[in-house]
Amino acid sequence: MSRLAKKPLNIPAQVTVDFQDHAVKVDGPKGSLLIPKLDGVEITITGDQIFLQAINSLKQTKMNLGTMWSLLRNSLEGVTNGFSKVLEIEGVGYKASVEGKELVLKIGLSHPVRLPIPEGIDIKVEKNEITVSGIDKQLVGQVAANIRKQKKPEPYLGKGIRYKGEIIRRKAGKKAGAAAK
Repeated sequence: MSRLAKKPLNIPAQVTVDFQDHAVKVDGPKGSLLIPKLDGVEITITGDQIFLQAINSLKQTKMNLGTMWSLLRNSLEGVTNGFSKVLEIEGVGYKASVEGKELVLKIGLSHPVRLPIPEGIDIKVEKNEITVSGIDKQLVGQVAANIRKQKKPEPYLGKGIRYKGEIIRRKAGKKAGAAAK
């Protein structure tokens, strides 16, 4: 059984949690999220705390319990504070801009790459940094990964799109490798 799922989740003051058919709706100051309810998990709200309990002792039920706890915790965090990821663009002539509902990347290809911005995601570009923010942690991470996938950082010169603070292992080139022998 998940150790974290034994702990209750605290509901912040400005957040409401409601049950719908097979989902849990979390409303807060930044927006609302609908989380599908997983099988074998019983959710109860007592005061300002959410308790989760497994209905049976099957392996899948225990896994669902931990997953449901994490989904609820992330949604409570998202509707109050939100999530964000910062990407850095490195390379001569590499640029990014937001045009309407599209992110336009000029990353050394013959044409600019246009990525549609999904509903619920806000993208800001300042110099060589792209900030992806929103209330859904999974969607923010997926959009950031899709942006990074367009031009992964390469190990020789370090050009490309990387997460802020990500360390890229650099390789020695042909000349440096030959001189070392």
